[in-house]
Amino acid sequence: MNKLALYFRLVRADKPIGILLLLWPTLWALWMASGGVPDLQVLAIFVIGTALMRSAGCAINDYADRDFDRHVKRTVDRPLTSGKISGKEAVMVAAVLAIVSFLLILPLNVLTKQLSVVAVIVAGTYPYFKRFFAIPQAYLGIAFGFGIPMAFAAVQNQVPAVAWWLLVANVFWAVAYDTAYAMVDRDDDLKLGMRTSAITFGRFDVAAIMLCYGASLAILLLCGWSLGLRWWFVGGVAVAGCIALYHYTLIRDRDRMKCFKAFRHNNWLGAALFIGVALDYALG
Repeated sequence: MNKLALYFRLVRADKPIGILLLLWPTLWALWMASGGVPDLQVLAIFVIGTALMRSAGCAINDYADRDFDRHVKRTVDRPLTSGKISGKEAVMVAAVLAIVSFLLILPLNVLTKQLSVVAVIVAGTYPYFKRFFAIPQAYLGIAFGFGIPMAFAAVQNQVPAVAWWLLVANVFWAVAYDTAYAMVDRDDDLKLGMRTSAITFGRFDVAAIMLCYGASLAILLLCGWSLGLRWWFVGGVAVAGCIALYHYTLIRDRDRMKCFKAFRHNNWLGAALFIGVALDYALG
């Protein structure tokens, strides 16, 4: 039971914010791809698969960062970093979760399965991008948003241009919220020589976050409008914009705990957008 509790912490099952940040874009895409009426089996597969793959990603991330996390205040007590579980155990947990996720999508079409392979590669390589890529949060946005093209593939057996634009919007959103997250660890990351957007943007970090929010919402608005979504959706985008402005009040002083609060609060931004999409299809 002690081991199970440690595995539970390894995959951040006690911190569902990561699952939600993956889930909201996937739900936007499922509703848009299906005209607001997603197949219940497909919906269940994507919801469960999102949770499993995010959990697998956490295990791989901790394995990749095990020699760095012991020097970071926020991560020093993680199960792998503290030596309570081994690197082999972390890899085993990730592999089991990834296999179960793949088994889940077996009823879906070939294109979705092919895209799932790409999704696994992106998720598995993300932790190593922090070694050399100046803005690894952009790569994270691809990993966190790959449910978008997969959702269109599962529903339509194709990935139209709007799906890729939605993925671009998600990349901007991820850069915004994960830069706020990176601001929490900036001092430790500088000492370790890690690359993050918070370090790359420097004194322009707050401005960059707000610009990314703006770009993300503008692209989402155009995508939704092109699909026939109208005022309920526009209302959802407007609410999301107000939430982004609230985040500005949290991050403008660069206080570590307020930046972390802004990161976690992005759940509500994603939820506002989904509610706008769902209401527009239901009532528009």
